[in-house]
Amino acid sequence: MNSKRISFGAVVAALVLGLTAAQGQIVSMGPRTAAASTLPVVSYLFPEQVSAPADKPTQVELHFRIAQGMHINSHAPGQEEPIPTTFSIPQDAGVRLLEANYPAGETMSLAADPGTKLNVYTGEFVIRARIVPQAGNHMVEAQLRYQACNQTQCLPPKTIAVPIDVIGK
Repeated sequence: MNSKRISFGAVVAALVLGLTAAQGQIVSMGPRTAAASTLPVVSYLFPEQVSAPADKPTQVELHFRIAQGMHINSHAPGQEEPIPTTFSIPQDAGVRLLEANYPAGETMSLAADPGTKLNVYTGEFVIRARIVPQAGNHMVEAQLRYQACNQTQCLPPKTIAVPIDVIGK
């Protein structure tokens, strides 16, 4: 008789994965370890520092990476319900955001609703922000707000910090 056994470790791993996914994170479990390392769904890659002429518009390319197997709604997801990705800079940051230009994204339909088409980001993407820094050194805590999903479910919206040291010369 061919019976399948589920180990206690597999049950615990499934519970950890479910809890972590509900918190907007992905768990990576290595083949040789029972310990889980938590990875964010979206990671800010660079730049960490930007030098720009004070009081003059400057374009900055902000690079992000989305965890494998996940996608986030684009800035214009194509439907009313999904929460769009947005980039912002606080008003008191010493740096003004003139505009944020988002990539085009790609069209995707979900397994749960193949007739609905969404515009999403996967892998790596770049937001081109036009900023105007005041003179001086400004540690800007910009923000990226997004909603992440996989093929079967969407997580609650999340906002991550995008720290940029902006030097206005």
